[in-house]
Amino acid sequence: MDFSLFYFANNDTEERDRYRLLLDGARFADRNGFTAVWTPERHFHPFGGLYPNPSVTGAAVAAVTEHVAVRAGSVVAPLHHPMRVAEEWSVVDNLSNGRAGVAFASGWHAADFALRPENYETRKSALIDTVDTIRRLWRREAVELVDGAGESVSLTMFPPPVQPELPVWLTTGGTPATFELAGRHGMGVLTHLLGQEVEVLAQRIAEYRAAHREHRDGPGHVALMLHTFVGTDRETVRETVREPFSRYLASSFDLLVKAAEAAGADGAAMSRELRSMDEEDRRFLVAQAFDRYFETSGMFGTVDECMVMLKQLADAGVDEVACLVDFGVATDQVVAGFDHLARLHDAWRAHEGR
Repeated sequence: MDFSLFYFANNDTEERDRYRLLLDGARFADRNGFTAVWTPERHFHPFGGLYPNPSVTGAAVAAVTEHVAVRAGSVVAPLHHPMRVAEEWSVVDNLSNGRAGVAFASGWHAADFALRPENYETRKSALIDTVDTIRRLWRREAVELVDGAGESVSLTMFPPPVQPELPVWLTTGGTPATFELAGRHGMGVLTHLLGQEVEVLAQRIAEYRAAHREHRDGPGHVALMLHTFVGTDRETVRETVREPFSRYLASSFDLLVKAAEAAGADGAAMSRELRSMDEEDRRFLVAQAFDRYFETSGMFGTVDECMVMLKQLADAGVDEVACLVDFGVATDQVVAGFDHLARLHDAWRAHEGR
């Protein structure tokens, strides 16, 4: 099981050096045998808002590293023309000498589609077609497009990429159909534990492996995003992450309200219920969520305690743990904690006999 770093910041308070943790973390991952660095695509909200374009942050990561894969987690495919995505990530592939990879998502928040509102209703059905076109362009195949004069033209993407095939994942919060879809189309899966238990994840991975083997060669690849902070004492870690991670959860709560509102009649009741909560109820809900995530859905604590979680994930079939490190803990504290994360990485390698 591999280790990588994942970024999805909720940090709009620092005036300068907003990307120091990204670049310092990338250098750390590169020196310590990590597999990849992932950055997301997010728009119009502090939750993830440091990352409106993962190809831009990916290019920065490529420039300061030599070994780690440089990945998007994720490109919201229906927001973009497939040619543009292929071009940008081919640049990243060239800058990194063949280390680019992309997870794709259909998108879920209506506000994001202010960039391309006509694609909101068909975002799920158009996802695979868009990804297939990007993969064809990456292989240097020409595609038919319509130019400004209304004429059909056959176009090829430039610059040529380094890798003959683009490594691709589908992002899912746990939907069984998406796991199966990824397997059927020979893609990896990028997922998380925010809405699924480890036992449920294990079943989803088994279904994904079966679909992948039925339609493609090999077992595929599953990367799991996991909020992570490793230290020397569990209670010290708990108190270090409690306030920033609670703020992080509260910010995501706001997005859930807006998403429910955009879901029409099905989400109206949920939206009303969430908005009707007073501040005390919201704090209680966030506190409950913090306790659950700290105990069961993140990688928090000492090296030995985190090893227990890693063994559970390995048994579930996870191929890569993507450690989300920028959920609000001060940058200096996170960077100082990288030494403990490196020890966890080495302990896991020793456990596997590498």
